[in-house]
Amino acid sequence: MPDQTEADMTGVEQRISPKPEVDAIGGRTLKPATLMMGHGYDPALSEGSLKPPVFLTSTFVFPNAAAGKRHFEGVTGKRPGGAEGLVYSRFNGPNQEILEDRLGIWEGAEDALAFSSGMSAIATLFLSMVKPGDTIVHSGPLYAATETLIARVLGKFGINWLDFPAGATREEIDAVLHKAAASGNVALIYLESPANPTNALVDVEAVAASRDAVFANHDAKPPIAIDNTFLGPLWSQPLKHGADIVVYSLTKYAGGHSDLVAGGVLGSKEQINTIRAMRNTIGTICDPNTAWMLLRSLETLELRMSRAGENAAKVCAWLRDQPQVERVGYLGFLAEGSTEGPEGRQADIYRRNCTGGGSTFSLYLKGGEAEAFRFLDALKIAKLAVSLGGTETLASHPAGMTHLSVADERKQALGITDNLVRISIGVEDADDLIADFANALAAI
Repeated sequence: MPDQTEADMTGVEQRISPKPEVDAIGGRTLKPATLMMGHGYDPALSEGSLKPPVFLTSTFVFPNAAAGKRHFEGVTGKRPGGAEGLVYSRFNGPNQEILEDRLGIWEGAEDALAFSSGMSAIATLFLSMVKPGDTIVHSGPLYAATETLIARVLGKFGINWLDFPAGATREEIDAVLHKAAASGNVALIYLESPANPTNALVDVEAVAASRDAVFANHDAKPPIAIDNTFLGPLWSQPLKHGADIVVYSLTKYAGGHSDLVAGGVLGSKEQINTIRAMRNTIGTICDPNTAWMLLRSLETLELRMSRAGENAAKVCAWLRDQPQVERVGYLGFLAEGSTEGPEGRQADIYRRNCTGGGSTFSLYLKGGEAEAFRFLDALKIAKLAVSLGGTETLASHPAGMTHLSVADERKQALGITDNLVRISIGVEDADDLIADFANALAAI
């Protein structure tokens, strides 16, 4: 935040400088859960307010004309180093800057950006990276709106794409990247892990190794971006496993109360600055009030995700023994399985890349759409709604809802079947949730 001034006892204005950040005490580096309470904010700069105020303004005042010129020299690139400080709320603001400082802490990212939604974050990322004739290589399945953006929207502007299944082996990834590299410029490798809605994991380390090998003799290697919404930042931190950019729907666990829509992108300063330039141009930044609400939510992120994860483990252990259930796609079960064979590959990826099973899973019921609908309609505690990662338990039918726009043959190839129900477990009492699911299963 910018420096402020106050009058001393003589009436002369004195500059107030922000206090230095406290990131360590006695040689101990503070944990993210601790830093969420104050990192990036000094109460002395806001009349002593314990929490950051909501800065509802469209523009910010320069101290003098020279400062204004210097700022725009940085914005336009006429001066190296970029622009610092505040100028206009399409570019940045105090609430957004504090939020971005705290977002980066969880994964040790150099920088971060906040957006008006998860899809505006993804769209801004794509627009900043690709040009007509380029190819995007991605894992599959992706969130339906992301697939639509790549294939139907960017496709109209001459952007091509190739994909590989989420659980692909190194050899399968190599084959797709070699094909893409031979056809033209690969601008971006985009992953989603776990995949929505099947919960299939992508081997980020294998993708990074394949990228480095296939593009070893190219002038530049395409960056690897990954949607980490389902597990991050508590149960997965892809920057540690070879990803360059991490994407979030902050609507989900980061927001966590089903009362806001926002997105985030994390990565190196170089990558983030490229994306920031596009965000400044098209104005996809989140608003100050949403940023303020996210700051509130980040303070309890670890608590909420931990409780939801514990609930999911208990609920899924019960569900897999029920006669109406064909299979439970819960990642926590992978910790128990063998790493041998095709299915064991998912267990191997889980053990290398994840620290927990999350709280969102795929429930495959015996039957089809009719049985899935009867189950959903009989729920009393769990709410029939899309989205995930909130304090409440949600359930939905991907084939008939979020992924309805996906072609039938592709849905079948990706395992998005009519008997699949996606469930996001909340922070309610786990035994109450089991009672709710038992009642709903009896309706089948």
